Amino acid sequence: MKETFNNVITYIKNPVPGADTNKDYGYRIKIFFHLFIISIATSIIITPLFSLIQELQLVDFETHKIEEMFKDMSFIQVLLLSSVVAPIIEETLFRAPITIFIKPNSFKYAFYIFTLIFGFIHISNFKITTNVLLLSPLLILPQLLVGGYFGYIRVKFGLLWSILLHGSYNGFLFLMSFLFE
Repeated sequence: MKETFNNVITYIKNPVPGADTNKDYGYRIKIFFHLFIISIATSIIITPLFSLIQELQLVDFETHKIEEMFKDMSFIQVLLLSSVVAPIIEETLFRAPITIFIKPNSFKYAFYIFTLIFGFIHISNFKITTNVLLLSPLLILPQLLVGGYFGYIRVKFGLLWSILLHGSYNGFLFLMSFLFE
């Protein structure tokens, strides 16, 4: 796991095009599982920051648009939307195009730009206020980080793997939020 984490961090610091040549499914599933754990751990580590922002009343998390959108949907509908539909759409929009950039410099910019757009598109989940805009880098930090992880697995293993990782991540977070409500 530590090796996977170090590889991802090294990659995010200097993303380059090129798939992983190891096609063994056992290897790929191991890396997938490591990235899933890293993604979840990232969210857990960042959660106290959101609690502090909420406690200081800087941002009202109760008016989160995702919760509002899901309120009239069934459990299964929300699970399918968050862990199947959204990952397919978002990975197709934000991760699929990055591999068309072949030159290392263009690829690096594309990787970062698509990751930033993916992160900042999620600011629309909040009611836009001055505080939300000022705190936006912190509010979308989880999406920025997992966007990097999703980009890594997309480049290394392919688009289907990033969709699966994104769907697993969203599904897990949804199930945990459902259990804690």
